[in-house]
Amino acid sequence: MARKTTRARIEAAKKGRAAKPKRPAARARADARAMHGELPQWTQAEVEEAFRRFQAANPAPKGELQHINPFTLLVAVVLSAQATDAGVNKATPALFAAADTPEKMVKLGEPKVRDLIKTIGLYRNKAKNVIALSEKLIAEHRGEVPRTREALEALPGVGRKTANVVLNIAFGEPTIAVDTHVFRVGNRTGLAVGKTPLEVELKLGDVIPMKYRPHAHHWLILHGRYVCLARKPLCEKCIIADLCKWPGKTVLAAAHAPE
Repeated sequence: MARKTTRARIEAAKKGRAAKPKRPAARARADARAMHGELPQWTQAEVEEAFRRFQAANPAPKGELQHINPFTLLVAVVLSAQATDAGVNKATPALFAAADTPEKMVKLGEPKVRDLIKTIGLYRNKAKNVIALSEKLIAEHRGEVPRTREALEALPGVGRKTANVVLNIAFGEPTIAVDTHVFRVGNRTGLAVGKTPLEVELKLGDVIPMKYRPHAHHWLILHGRYVCLARKPLCEKCIIADLCKWPGKTVLAAAHAPE
């Protein structure tokens, strides 16, 4: 009888564990629901309120990549691909002290650039792109960073996200750069659901009021980087938790939304 009781307890424990999935798995399923567009749509009033709160909490957000001018910003963003801003910021002071213009960068040469950025992932290919884009800026743009997305995307190592960052930060254009953080926040909250960064970008452009657009991608990047984390989002610190449509959130309402 005792043996059966012990066995029954073991089986009951197994069933109990199976019936109560681990929280990471539950979050993954909640994210999957968001990605498949199964969340309620945000109203325009909710979108307005979310960005009002972001603005109240941080009226003038800044990008975290260190730079001196539009050229060094462009280089920093190119170097940040598949790397952290913090990691890039450790390498670029010495690089920009030696070369803060395309002409100086070309004169510095690929081997020296490679040596200065070797702590950054994919540094060999990035050094090659930095020299190549510098040469193209000199040859086709008189050494100036162009102000159109098309011209920027024609530069080596520059994609749509990089172009949007440069247009926004260097030239004040209301572009929205969708990195991994913005992609996650857009999909997880239901604010802008899309299977590709371009889909999320276009949907954000449709719903975010123009008055918030100049700072929108900064607010979303910072929110994804420090609050809406990939593995364990800090819902208890989220100022838009009551607006968020994610079924995996751990709180139902923001504690104190900024006035």
